[in-house]
Amino acid sequence: MSNMIEFTESAQVYLHELLSKQDADGIGVRVFVTQPGTPYAETCLAYCRPGEEEGGDERLDLEYFPAYLDHNSLPFLEEAVVDFNPDRMGGQLTIKAPNAKMPKVNKDSPLSDQINYILYSDINPGLAAHGGEIKLIELTEDNVAVLQFGGGCQGCSAVDLTLKDGVEKTLLERLPELKGIRDVTDHTITENAYYQ
Repeated sequence: MSNMIEFTESAQVYLHELLSKQDADGIGVRVFVTQPGTPYAETCLAYCRPGEEEGGDERLDLEYFPAYLDHNSLPFLEEAVVDFNPDRMGGQLTIKAPNAKMPKVNKDSPLSDQINYILYSDINPGLAAHGGEIKLIELTEDNVAVLQFGGGCQGCSAVDLTLKDGVEKTLLERLPELKGIRDVTDHTITENAYYQ
């Protein structure tokens, strides 16, 4: 993780001051990217009290406090820099994340990163209109992608069509080493689906 996010000394000192006012032992910051891999990507920094971090977070022990990096945001946080520029007004914290809108993925990247990249950049923006979102939950040893359909897609029998047609076709065409796709939400549960 050498090219991971960097917190400059001035940013750490500034954040450390803010954190010390929170009156919580072991408090750190959590960094995540909302809508990563899209033109709307925002890199966010939030207070993270002990126990508030997510399961998959990558912990970064900085000199003054721990930083937790959201697992799904990792490829988007490469080469990111958190800096603090003091000025007369007190200064401002800046986060420059050159890869937030488009992570660096190539054919040597792990297959899961490539899948996430396609989901984020090509598939999810189209589903967002329907309140849907697809996440990669795991990649099995035999290269089957297990996907989770969130939002408007869940429990809807039409999702199988959408899944089979669009997502699967796109992913399999672009990632020849991918063997198939499974859906983690079992669509036999259709109580709140649109189509019975």
